[in-house]
Amino acid sequence: MNTFFLGARSEFYVTAASDCPYLEGKKEKKIFTFLGGDKAAEFNALLSRRGFRRSQNIAYLPACDGCNACRPVRIVVEGFEDARYKRTFKRNADLNRTLTPAKVTEEQFSVLRDYLDSRHDGGGMHDMTVLDYQQMVEQTPVDTVIIEYRDEAGKLLACALSDRLEDGLSMVYSFFDPEASKRSLGTFMIADHVRLAGELGLPYVYLGYWVDGSPKMDYKRNFAPLEVLSRDGWTVMRKR
Repeated sequence: MNTFFLGARSEFYVTAASDCPYLEGKKEKKIFTFLGGDKAAEFNALLSRRGFRRSQNIAYLPACDGCNACRPVRIVVEGFEDARYKRTFKRNADLNRTLTPAKVTEEQFSVLRDYLDSRHDGGGMHDMTVLDYQQMVEQTPVDTVIIEYRDEAGKLLACALSDRLEDGLSMVYSFFDPEASKRSLGTFMIADHVRLAGELGLPYVYLGYWVDGSPKMDYKRNFAPLEVLSRDGWTVMRKR
């Protein structure tokens, strides 16, 4: 399948069916295209508004036969209530947020390995090597940063790999020190991305896919105002 973007032809492909990582007994297929060139950021932003996600230099969209459980969702910055996360922000008031270039460090990978071993043992990313991590982080044709969160002693506790789009921040992947689980760092990073988007004058935070029927993706419904992409465009899924 071909399409044209700013005068250049883009080709889309469909993957073979494979086991769905979210719903037992289901098969997944994806439409994908490659990102590159001086218009990659604009193309990625356009595709993100249409429900695509980025992985390295690929933008993809679920295209499963007879299933539409994967629903793109985004938080609306305007109307987001910081007060709902008062305790989470208080627990992490000692953390410093730093936006760093999309470059891998040993310190980041050490936190990632602890996170995968603790939270995703046996998952698809469990065997990730430092080379795999480097490709995930550094193989990007768009405006990508790693947002680091450190305590007052300078210890790295959490990281988020995020893209800056024309209309928001897109959280590609995040991880944290499992020994700091009482801080609710997963929730904190999402809420702090909403704060950061507001500081940057961006209206949305893209969270990827909420998967109907998948408990491990249900946390995304806790954030509001939340919009979901349907055939009618982006519509409110949850106001508060």
